[in-house]
Amino acid sequence: MSNPPETAAVADPIPECPHCQKPMPLCICDSVTPIENRLSLLILQHPQEQDRALGTARLLARHFADATVRVGLSWPSLSKALGRPVEDAARWAVLYLGSARAADLEAEAEIIALNRKGEIAENQRAILGKLEGVVLLDGTWSQAKALWWRNPWMLKCQRVILNPAHPSRYGRLRKEPRRDGLSTIEAAATVLAGLERRPDIAETLHASFERLLTRYREVQAEMPELAPKPAPKGRRDFRRRKRA
Repeated sequence: MSNPPETAAVADPIPECPHCQKPMPLCICDSVTPIENRLSLLILQHPQEQDRALGTARLLARHFADATVRVGLSWPSLSKALGRPVEDAARWAVLYLGSARAADLEAEAEIIALNRKGEIAENQRAILGKLEGVVLLDGTWSQAKALWWRNPWMLKCQRVILNPAHPSRYGRLRKEPRRDGLSTIEAAATVLAGLERRPDIAETLHASFERLLTRYREVQAEMPELAPKPAPKGRRDFRRRKRA
């Protein structure tokens, strides 16, 4: 009786960092510089945001003593999402995902508070100066919009938009649908550094993001399964035209 054929050896799974949840070859947690923040940070991550290679939400949270990451689609209130009582949601900013753009509003500031009509609010300094925390939505543009519509308590928060001086550092690695689209860590760098008037926050977060991108490119050459190349430019547009 012949022996059964030998099965191919199964490769050992690559360990995952318990903090940033990236495969260890992509982890840069050992270089994270702690930042003491005055404004609280709440990151709501869509459960289908699974970009372990280039995602930045958990790396961002590693920097701050007062930062919370929640994965899900909806929460009954800001207090429930944050895990502690919040007296006044109006003292929390949320990055607004509507059609308002700084360029259309002819605004020059990097952080712009909006009123309920999507217009530039009066008394910008007073509004932004009273904020106690910031809510960031982590995911693709459509996933972030789903989070916005599923959490009506965000209507109580102060809407803000960003007017970044430079496009995202993702470059060709990850296409943003709008020029003002930023990674989660870049958005936090802009809004927290601006509101706290601490350029060192932006410098630290941008340096961390650059290290992540550098590590990604290094791993891409050696272990492409962990750091896949982005889809060829124009492929998505082709499928859209074909269905039309």
